[in-house]
Amino acid sequence: MSEDFQTRPDLLTRSGLAAVEAGRLLWWTGFYGARYALSGARRKGAAGQVSAAKLLRGYLLRMGPLYIKAGQVLGTQTGLLPREATEEFRSFFSGLPPMSRKELEETLRTNLRAPVDQLFAQFDWEPVAVGSVAQVHRAVLESGEKVAIKVVKRGVPERLQASASVLGGLLSGAHLLIPAVRKLDGPAHFNELRPFVTGQCDMRAEAQRQRAVAENFGSHPFLRVPRVLDEYSTERVLVMEYIDGISGEDVDLIDPEQRPELARRMQDCFDTMAYFHGLFHVDPHPGNVMFRDGGEIVLLDFGLVGELNEDDKWALAGFYFACTRQEWAHAVTRFTNAFLEERGTLDRHYAAYAAEMADILKLYFLDQTDKWSTMSFFDDATALLNRYGARPTTRFTLLSLAFLTGEGFVSVVDPQIDIWANARRFNDRYSPYMSEELSRRFEEEIGAKSPLSLAIKDNPERALIAPTHLDRYVFPSQFPMIIEEAKGSRVRDIDGNDYIDLSCGYGPHILGYAPEVAVEAIQKAAAKGAVNAMGNRAELDLAELISDAFDPLTNVVLCNSGTESVQVALRIARAATRRDKVAKFEGHYHGFTDQGTVSSWFVFSGEKYKPRPINSAGAQRAVTDRTVLLQYGHPSAIESITEHAEELAAVIIEPMPGATLDYDTPFLEQLRKVCTDNGIVLIFDEVVTGFRVHFGGAQHLAGVRPDLTCLGKIIGGGLPCGAVVGRPEIMEFGRTTGDPFRDVDERAFVGGTMSGNSITTSAGLAVLEYLGRHTDIYTDLDANTRRLIGDLKATTDERGIACKIKGSHSMFNIAFDYASPKLVRDKIAGTNIKASIALAYYMRPHGVYFPELHGLFLNAAHTTADLDHIAEAFGKCVGEMEEHGLFLA
Repeated sequence: MSEDFQTRPDLLTRSGLAAVEAGRLLWWTGFYGARYALSGARRKGAAGQVSAAKLLRGYLLRMGPLYIKAGQVLGTQTGLLPREATEEFRSFFSGLPPMSRKELEETLRTNLRAPVDQLFAQFDWEPVAVGSVAQVHRAVLESGEKVAIKVVKRGVPERLQASASVLGGLLSGAHLLIPAVRKLDGPAHFNELRPFVTGQCDMRAEAQRQRAVAENFGSHPFLRVPRVLDEYSTERVLVMEYIDGISGEDVDLIDPEQRPELARRMQDCFDTMAYFHGLFHVDPHPGNVMFRDGGEIVLLDFGLVGELNEDDKWALAGFYFACTRQEWAHAVTRFTNAFLEERGTLDRHYAAYAAEMADILKLYFLDQTDKWSTMSFFDDATALLNRYGARPTTRFTLLSLAFLTGEGFVSVVDPQIDIWANARRFNDRYSPYMSEELSRRFEEEIGAKSPLSLAIKDNPERALIAPTHLDRYVFPSQFPMIIEEAKGSRVRDIDGNDYIDLSCGYGPHILGYAPEVAVEAIQKAAAKGAVNAMGNRAELDLAELISDAFDPLTNVVLCNSGTESVQVALRIARAATRRDKVAKFEGHYHGFTDQGTVSSWFVFSGEKYKPRPINSAGAQRAVTDRTVLLQYGHPSAIESITEHAEELAAVIIEPMPGATLDYDTPFLEQLRKVCTDNGIVLIFDEVVTGFRVHFGGAQHLAGVRPDLTCLGKIIGGGLPCGAVVGRPEIMEFGRTTGDPFRDVDERAFVGGTMSGNSITTSAGLAVLEYLGRHTDIYTDLDANTRRLIGDLKATTDERGIACKIKGSHSMFNIAFDYASPKLVRDKIAGTNIKASIALAYYMRPHGVYFPELHGLFLNAAHTTADLDHIAEAFGKCVGEMEEHGLFLA
């Protein structure tokens, strides 16, 4: 064959390249096929496998980069082939032939923005690693910084395109001529994978993927990704920081006692990428991994990176969760619905298929967990799918390859690793359910102290279903409390246990429980008769006070809860604009209505910046589907609002989201402008932040005013209450015209028998008047919040525990996470849920009530002694949690 093709494929046309590649395929396949037939490779046993591996290695090397990738996978599979056979493919990781000096000089000259000697103070012309697509060189910048330079080999992009064309053609031919192949639909599957294979030569795209993975692992305790230097990088050259370490190919140089921990850490990182980040390294072979002192792992080469969307991650977690609980029917359903592109004849024979798939799952997830083999599992599952003409998605195929390669390498590092047991430990950290060990511990410590509360929870004849505490949705509480009495900063349960409370009823009790001003107001109002459905003085005064706090020219509608206030605001907005659709932000909760819970917090769907609305069972699909979903703080939100402007009645947002407890003033200003320009009603949901972060709300801090504001929580003085406050020209659509026919055509109906009742409004008025006279409460609460956050953060920092504690203005949250995600979906995905829930239970014996997986609040009744006690208890608890293995190590 032409040697010129091997070195200068860029001299040929695309069709010429394909023709030469086809010739190479026929020639070398025939050549090595004949050698196989005449050699001892056909013998059974290890000797025959080693001989076959040598022939296969030579064949793949001759065929080029596309085929070498297959050899790299084989180089990690010590459980599949004898060690001697596997070793034949180890040189594919980074020991491949480099370009000649002349070819390298030409490649750099045509692909760098300036000559080598002008960009770099030093450049090592000998590569430190050579792969199938590129080779890596060391260099030093003029600043003295050491860098690694990844250079795509000359001719490789053309070779990959040509090989892909030939393979695609062969698969198409086989698809037409061979019925058995036709069932597999190989051409369609290959065409989906083709962009991933041929796109490895675009270094700008690789740099973007590398940055994304690096950001996901931010301040991770043991995984590091080299920093990209964009100003030096081009389409064919990638420049990044140089990191020294022991190559994964030289794992034998690592202390044998350290290898089990390194293997566990690697598997943990691979699982994190797949299950939570959704951005995973497809090719984690030994040549793409390095090890450093202290157990640090460096991940290299992001030419092949797969991506899972939120639906994929949710399905993968659900499938895995069902397997760990041995719920095989659920596991089969989740696997089938999530990971198949084509279902073939599967649905016509579903019962038989489901039984066979369940048997496969039982075999690997139950019977053979001590000798787990990803390759064998995928082989068996794929064979079953093929029999029914079903085809997995490309994303699942790439994930399979990633696990296959990664777990193969993990087994090289530690041949004794229990892949399944390690995976279960990983999954346990992110499960809302307590492990058996933790459950036993808390049963002893909490259950023994709270027998009456737990008896009510576990009573099968209990009449009450309480989705907020006894029967909490999605994240059930194992140890709910039944409260007998609450006063100031403390609550007492029916078992007589006292706790410093950090829930404040999820926000309403800013003065503490049972403040004198509220109790006195309630008693007086009750003594005068609980007036509702007729006017009373307190509702007039409360409305005036709320209006003045926001703008004296605003109007107010009172209702019974924050959820109702959102309903009222949206109905008024639709009436005012004569439009129907609503835009809301992913992860923002606006009460438990069908509209309010769309993509609110427990599950997300779609692409990161093109989220798809999703809701729980029972919610109206029409409401969900007609909701436009946005991402807080991202330009895509403004673009989407503009795109849907003519059909949007309103945009509703938490200006200071409960999940992040921060506000983005420039973004809120952009939001205000795009809504004004397009006649869209802008609604701020300040049910939580209203009168808590400021005497008014977060909009006063941000300096951005909406058209309508939804309030609740604090304005009821501890009783159920809600309100909408807004501009008169919009609020007018909640008022009668005096003409019943016009009302039906033009006005929104706003009802509520108990809305503005005299007891609630008296309590709310008393508390807001008190806050208005004592605005120093806000200053003190903010200072106490900063102080407590500082004390808690000092504890986790001192212990080196990955923990993000954020908040201000009496609100804060704790997330055991090493990253600082910008989006709610990423924040929830990466948080160590197990540790977060466990913290709440660890704190109980110390007399502190933390609400599980909910925001934490301070109130004016919390004393300095309370804060000291909380900080001291937190320090003891995280120490115990660390000892019990709840954090990354």
